[in-house]
Amino acid sequence: MLPMRTPRSLPIAILATALVVTLIPSAIAAPNLNEVRARVQSLQEDAAAAGEAAQQAQVQLNTLTRTLATVQQSAATEAKAVDSYKKSLGAIAREQYMSGGMSQSMELIFSSDPKLFLSASGSLEAVTRKKALSLRKYAVAKQRLTATSLTVNDKLALVKAAAAKYKAQQAAAQSKLAEAKALLATLSKAEQARLAALNDAQENADQAASVAAAKKLNFGSGRGASALRFSIKQIGDRYVFGAAGPTYWDCSGLTMRAFATAGVSLPHSAAAQSRYGRAVSYSQMQPGDLVFFNHGGRSYISHVGIYLGGGRMVDAPRPGSRVKVQEFSHSFGSLRFYSARRI
Repeated sequence: MLPMRTPRSLPIAILATALVVTLIPSAIAAPNLNEVRARVQSLQEDAAAAGEAAQQAQVQLNTLTRTLATVQQSAATEAKAVDSYKKSLGAIAREQYMSGGMSQSMELIFSSDPKLFLSASGSLEAVTRKKALSLRKYAVAKQRLTATSLTVNDKLALVKAAAAKYKAQQAAAQSKLAEAKALLATLSKAEQARLAALNDAQENADQAASVAAAKKLNFGSGRGASALRFSIKQIGDRYVFGAAGPTYWDCSGLTMRAFATAGVSLPHSAAAQSRYGRAVSYSQMQPGDLVFFNHGGRSYISHVGIYLGGGRMVDAPRPGSRVKVQEFSHSFGSLRFYSARRI
C-alpha cells in the first residue's frame, strides 16, 4: 500500500493557524489596554472635577468661618453691653426699693419678654429721664443680642454644611482615583508597565510641544502677560490635588499663583476665580484671559486655564498629567467651555 500523501496545502494551513493564534493575544490586548487607558484618564478627569468642587467648598468654608468669628465677636461685645445696662438698671431697682418698694413698672424691666420691658420704658413715671434712657438702651441692646445670637446659630449651621460638602467632594475625588487604581490592578505587570510607558511618552511629547509653542508667544504687557510668563515656566510640573506650587499644581492653584505675580489676589478655586475681573466673549478673548470649563455637562465650573491665543491655553489638566499647553474649543474631551474673564 502506498503511504498516504499529505496535501501540500496542509503545512500552509497549519502555519496560518499558528500565526492567528500568535496574533490574537496582541490584537485583543492592544484595544483592551487602550480602553483601560481611556477609562483611567476619564476617572482622573472626574477626580479633578471633584477636586475643584472641594476647593470651592473650602473657599466657602473659610469665608463662612471668618464671618462666624466676626458675628461671635459682635455677640460677645453686645452681651457685655447688656450686662452693663442690666447692672445699671439693677441699681435703679435697688434705689426704688429703698425709697418705697419696687413698682410694677420696675418688675416689668426684668421680664424675659422684650415687649414688656419696651412698654415699661414708656410708663416708668417714677424713673427720671436719665434712668429711662438707660432702660431704652438696655432694651435695644438685648434685642440686638438676641438677633445676633440667631445669626450666630445660622452661621454655625452654614459652616457645618460647608465642612460636610468639602469632605464629601474630597471623598468623591479620592473615590475616583481609587477606582482608577483598581482598574489598573486588573492588568498584568507587563501591561501596567506598557501603559505607564505610553503615558510617559505622551506626556513627554506634550511637554516638548508645549515648550516649542511657548517660545513663539508674544506675551505683551499687563497682568495677564505676567501671569502667562509665570505659568509657562511651570510647563512639565505635575498635577497634584490642592497644590499651589512651587513644583506641584492643580488648575486653580496654578492660575492663583500666576496672577499673584501680577499683584492680583485670587482664591484657590476655579469657580471663585470666575467672579473676578470682567467677562469677555469667546470671540474677544486675548492672551492672559482666564478661561473656565465645566466637566461632563455639569452646571458648576470645574477647570480653569490661561488663554494663550489661537485656541490654546496653559493649564494643569488632571492627575497623572503635567502642566502643558493644550488646544481647546467650545467642547473638547469631557470639558465644555463655560466663560472667560479678563483680570
